[in-house]
Amino acid sequence: MARYLDIANWSRRELFEFFIGYSNPYFNVCTSVDVTELVALVRKRPDVRLSTALHYFSLRFANEVEPFRYRLEDQKIVIHEVVNGGTTVLMPNETFAYAYFDYDIDFEKFNRDMAASVDKVRAENGRLKPTTRDDVIYHTTLPWFSFTSFAHARNKGRGDSIPRIVFGKYTNQHDRLMLPISVEVHHALMDGLHVGRFFSGLEAAFASPEAFMNQRSEAASL
Repeated sequence: MARYLDIANWSRRELFEFFIGYSNPYFNVCTSVDVTELVALVRKRPDVRLSTALHYFSLRFANEVEPFRYRLEDQKIVIHEVVNGGTTVLMPNETFAYAYFDYDIDFEKFNRDMAASVDKVRAENGRLKPTTRDDVIYHTTLPWFSFTSFAHARNKGRGDSIPRIVFGKYTNQHDRLMLPISVEVHHALMDGLHVGRFFSGLEAAFASPEAFMNQRSEAASL
């Protein structure tokens, strides 16, 4: 259930009021993260796509870092209890559509649900249908190239405060597989500190992916 942030007593109130008036209040961070262990795990599990695992961990740490769940509503800030996923899906005719899916900390359930959602959109030759919901994180995957910077197309007033996350092509660097990730967020809602916590969570999970994936599954079986 969503609730409103008490902006008047928020430690970032001054920063919020400073950045909210900017014509371009977003900042983007691009960095490469070691996915060697994650790729090795996925190669042993034919039922798991690398893109699904990436979306799972992205949503997991977006949900754990509270400002990623903040959304602007007029001059108020809504805090969603949970944010879910949206991703571009490459279609057979080389256009793309959008798939949406709920976040679940249980990796096995998330894996099934996201795969079903993506497959359904692709099988139905889905049309481009942007969601009006804001309790999501926008994702896209660009497996054809690596990158060191990224800029998003934007339409003012639509999804302004929704974080946008992009995964690129991983490359071999000194026998480690490094994946570029872009994170773009609204500066009135968060700072580099919060994006840093998101990346720290990813780095820890990618170093021991199986342990993180099993946490919820093991608890559910007790």
